[in-house]
Amino acid sequence: MTGFPHDLFAELAQGALPFALIARDAETVELLTGDVVDVDLLADIPLTDAAGTPHEVLALVPFRQVRERGFSCHDDGAPLRCLIVTGRTVFSRAEALAELPSAPVALQDAGFDIDDEEYADIVRRVIADEIGRGEGANFVIRRDFTAAVDADPVTTALTWFRALLEHERGAYWTFAVVTPDHVAVGASPEAHVSARDGVVTMNPISGTFRHPAGGATVPTLTEFLRSTKETEELFMVVDEELKMMSAVCSDGGRITGPHLKEMSRLTHTEYVLRGRSRLDPREILRETMFAPTVTGSPMQNACTVITRHETSPRGYYSGVAALFTPRTDLVLEGESTHDLDAPILIRTAYLSDGRLRVPVGATLVRHSDPYGEVGETHGKAAGVLGAIGAIPRDVPAQAVLPVVAASEDAIDEDAPAADARPLGSDPEIAALLASRNARLAAFWLNPQATPEGGGPFAGRSAIVVDAEDRFTTMLAHQLRHLGLDVEIVPWDRVSDEQIDAAELVVSGPGPGDPRDPSTPRMRRMREVVARRRALGRPLVAVCLSHQILADGLGIDLVPLDQPHQGLQKTVDVFGEAASIGFYNTFTARVPAGTTRVGADVEIEVAADPVSGDVFALRGPGFASIQGHLESILSRDGMLTLERLVAAALSPVTA
Repeated sequence: MTGFPHDLFAELAQGALPFALIARDAETVELLTGDVVDVDLLADIPLTDAAGTPHEVLALVPFRQVRERGFSCHDDGAPLRCLIVTGRTVFSRAEALAELPSAPVALQDAGFDIDDEEYADIVRRVIADEIGRGEGANFVIRRDFTAAVDADPVTTALTWFRALLEHERGAYWTFAVVTPDHVAVGASPEAHVSARDGVVTMNPISGTFRHPAGGATVPTLTEFLRSTKETEELFMVVDEELKMMSAVCSDGGRITGPHLKEMSRLTHTEYVLRGRSRLDPREILRETMFAPTVTGSPMQNACTVITRHETSPRGYYSGVAALFTPRTDLVLEGESTHDLDAPILIRTAYLSDGRLRVPVGATLVRHSDPYGEVGETHGKAAGVLGAIGAIPRDVPAQAVLPVVAASEDAIDEDAPAADARPLGSDPEIAALLASRNARLAAFWLNPQATPEGGGPFAGRSAIVVDAEDRFTTMLAHQLRHLGLDVEIVPWDRVSDEQIDAAELVVSGPGPGDPRDPSTPRMRRMREVVARRRALGRPLVAVCLSHQILADGLGIDLVPLDQPHQGLQKTVDVFGEAASIGFYNTFTARVPAGTTRVGADVEIEVAADPVSGDVFALRGPGFASIQGHLESILSRDGMLTLERLVAAALSPVTA
């Protein structure tokens, strides 16, 4: 660590250099300076110089980069901006606080670009028209708090950064990035993805508790932690990020937690996902664009829904700041030369052309209350604006609990903040958090060692047809764990020859109305299922494909009264009770009490005895399931998947 660079600070204040200030721990601040280069693609981020020598790069990745994965967005042309680091200085937070400017920056004409009633109407439309029609489980729709700023932009950036250092807590990164014509200052609570020494980590955060006046307390936080809506919201984003982990990590990823993320005005719940990968960090970043906590799920359709309901581009909101740092250890052949640290660009203030913009969003699920989601956006905006001093700050006097003295004397209610401990350490809170894992699949909570003998289907193979829901990556990982050699093929690339030749076809889930064959995707998925059935060759159909299979067997398809998005149910699957996670808006339905259908060939039906909703089907050479056996909500997912695969692969008798 060096002392604060006074001369260089004077240059920064004059706008002489592009720079970034980053605080990633409680003690230090990093100052990065260098040259700015804009590139088109993530693969173009220059990690080496002309001679091939690795160097450090900080990249601001805008939301529009989702186009690299073929996803929809409002394209505003925001650049993929790279700061090629030529200077690095590290100094203490105390020195930064002493030297950085602190005079308040005034705002004019402040307010949201979308008023509260209009935003509440958007929430209602998304629930009815998107979630209610099977387009996905959850979606994040943003609104922007905007204001005019007359002050010098560089001084403003330095002032806001200092304020965040002093007044925000619990941030993963606190940062200020100043490049030509653009300023970004924020305190992001959430790491999107990191890769260090071959270990990939993701940190899904969801569920937002807005602190009441005077701060959070055990009773108020307990009420939040018992909320079904907030709990399921977190489970859904963990599922979505496990899809990404399964795509980039050979071991699929393991979850730990849950934990609390406590900040000045808000508290969130979070999990941590870890797995091993040898991919280039730019490819890891590409495969994980972007976090479901700021987009929704399934990811591809979430981008389409965002484009329908947000009328303006996102800029850098929900993108990432990605720091690529050369590795100093011995790198094995085939491993990357760089580590990656990439927080999500949320809780961030942007300044350009004298206008402040603070984008905020709420996660909309089937339980969402429109005005509750309006309030969440107010709370998130206030978290940024209060921290930078643009609005009055709360004094979280009761946001922590006093520490019990070693002498076991009575708790000192007047103990100073320095002697306080976080709410997450309270036994009641810790027990509530831990109890959540009792609902989850042990497969994703425990180390995933290769089964003895390679699994029950060792030496056999399958293709998984992806219908635009990357649950297929988790499904493929589980199938590999069962011993199968698996290839994932998108619906629009799978050929008839592949469908015919595959030993086993697993036809996957996806968004949309299975009764509507008007889209190319739905038509092709119907062809996949029908072709395998006509051939009489092994087929497993999941969720959307299960519904398509049922339709082909003459079973009615109907919308549910309430969508089952992220719903855990214990159901009877051919005589065995199974706890399974459901993400469906439509269902196949038979008359109550039906256990078999079919005239020429008898087909077993596992259905709700009262409603007739079909959970699973089994017949010669095929099996299907409405639930997602790969979900963290499917405690009995692996066992049930093994049973269905075994049924599909069983020889068909005449």
